[in-house]
Amino acid sequence: QVQLVESGGGLVQAGGSLRLSCAASRRTISGYSMGWFRQAPGQERESVAVINTSGGSTYYEDSVKGRFTISRDNAKNTVYLQMNSLKPEDTARYYCAVVLNTGAPIRRWEYKYWGQGTQVTVSS
Repeated sequence: QVQLVESGGGLVQAGGSLRLSCAASRRTISGYSMGWFRQAPGQERESVAVINTSGGSTYYEDSVKGRFTISRDNAKNTVYLQMNSLKPEDTARYYCAVVLNTGAPIRRWEYKYWGQGTQVTVSS
């Protein structure tokens, strides 16, 4: 069992930045791929960014490429999402998820453990 706690969400103006953090309860997450997903009201949850176990392989959804950066610190059991140049369409609840898999899967149904999410609201 892995418990995940996200933090760092909030209200920001368009063009601003936020850094999301997700801390895992497990003693080590080195064998787990980690991802950030988001869900806006009335929409399906979509993958935003994922990172493999070593951090050497990442995936980004097209709309966030060049603006968002996913990273991880295995010593702190934490994954981050640096979000720059935020747009109103980035407004959503952001969820962290992990799965015991080295290959950084990008589909939400491939992830086993989920956090409760943190709200990101970008005003125009």
